[in-house]
Amino acid sequence: MAQIVTSFEDRPEGRIARVVIDNAAKLNVLNSALSAELEAAFRALAGEPNLRAAVLSGAGERAMIGGADIREMAGLTPATARSFITQLHNVCHAIRALPVPVIARMRGYTLGGGLEVAAACDMRIASDDAVMGMPEVRVGIPSVIEAALLPQLIGWGRTRRILLTGENFDARKALEWGMVEEVVPAAELDAAIDRVLADVLAGAPHALALQKRLILEWEERGMAGAISAGIDAFAEAWTTPEPAARMRHFLESKRRA
Repeated sequence: MAQIVTSFEDRPEGRIARVVIDNAAKLNVLNSALSAELEAAFRALAGEPNLRAAVLSGAGERAMIGGADIREMAGLTPATARSFITQLHNVCHAIRALPVPVIARMRGYTLGGGLEVAAACDMRIASDDAVMGMPEVRVGIPSVIEAALLPQLIGWGRTRRILLTGENFDARKALEWGMVEEVVPAAELDAAIDRVLADVLAGAPHALALQKRLILEWEERGMAGAISAGIDAFAEAWTTPEPAARMRHFLESKRRA
């Protein structure tokens, strides 16, 4: 039975995908098979017509993703270790490559490889009972792949602290550090995500796709390259009717005000 469940919600502004890791009994931990299924789900979304946003969550209340599967990792060899971690990176890459915003819905534990997946998302909204951490050094391995995104989110000092100590931190600290964008009571988590979705849906679809792609280029290129990519993206925006239509609407609404 599939453990990645994708559902869709159609709104006037477009379609929203909700991707759920349905392995609550094991804290939604990711083994190789589940990672491959999650990657496939996001790659399939890339071809979904009229998709405007996606929300990634874990089933149940105890964890978004409790980490990578230690039972599987305990039996890895140097060769299979490379395959295992490459597959987890492929999940993160598929999320980052999706041309629409991806929101991580963080409830309960989000640890290790799970926090790397959350870091690969564009935004992270957490419940006040969320707990995060990168405990890999405590089980004999370094934090790798998309852990490399953490310094951009929380700074080098805090990254070093959580990677070198393996300590967990709560939602309040995650918000203070910049790991998440918003923390709300658990009962209000879905309402908070809906507010963010409404803001995303207010944007122009092609412009948002260009913006997400450009943000990735900013992360991966130096300042000169980032500026050059921005100029290209600005020019590309005008290959569709979106800018002129949106700007006319803005100017007309100002005149009416």
